Amino acid sequence: MATRQRRLVRGAQAGAARVVARFRVAIKRRTLVLGALVLVALTASTAAGVSGYLRFAPRPLDTTEARLLAGGGGEVDHCDLPILDGSGLTADEIPIAYTPGCEGYTEWPVPVLAACTEPLPAGAPDLRGLWLDPDSGHLERVEQCGNRVVVTAAGLLHDMRADGTLRNGANDVNPSCLRIRNRTRYRDGVLQMDGYGIPWIRVERWMEGDELRWTHPQAGSHRMRRICQVPADRVTREPY
Repeated sequence: MATRQRRLVRGAQAGAARVVARFRVAIKRRTLVLGALVLVALTASTAAGVSGYLRFAPRPLDTTEARLLAGGGGEVDHCDLPILDGSGLTADEIPIAYTPGCEGYTEWPVPVLAACTEPLPAGAPDLRGLWLDPDSGHLERVEQCGNRVVVTAAGLLHDMRADGTLRNGANDVNPSCLRIRNRTRYRDGVLQMDGYGIPWIRVERWMEGDELRWTHPQAGSHRMRRICQVPADRVTREPY
């Protein structure tokens, strides 16, 4: 009789253990499902927040000089570059320029840093000039003065400091009117622009012989040749 009772007890204990084990598995599965749902919700919320920032975050106070957008950019000799001997204005003395509105400029702007003669930082490559990729048709102007860099292209004016900080990088919009920020710096003869300070969202420019090389995570790699004037059919453009 005692032996039978012990067997019954053991059987009951084993059954209870199986029930507990099944309960724990069920709880674990529910916890995993709940965790996954929370992760999806957080991801969606974060994506919505980022999208909202990119589309609706207020832009900086527009300090663009009116003269830049008053016309005449197509008449400028972009091979006649300022001599950076410190005899003129410094980078700090010229207001920051921004892309006008969401539509971009409709006529090629005159140079932003034309009156600036502050020398470039030690080791910085001289990328200044008007550059055209004959294969893709990409056209851009690069201006430099002190640690300041201005890139003009495709309706955009991106004005920044190559000081390695996100605070002083470009703070503007892209062709889709989404807010952009970058950290700009010179490294080993290359101008690096990291989108939101993220290295794998990096745009680079450097000189290779007489050509300006440009790489972009979306636009690919380009070889650009120096030209002196904006082509007549590129002086004006339709707004975005």
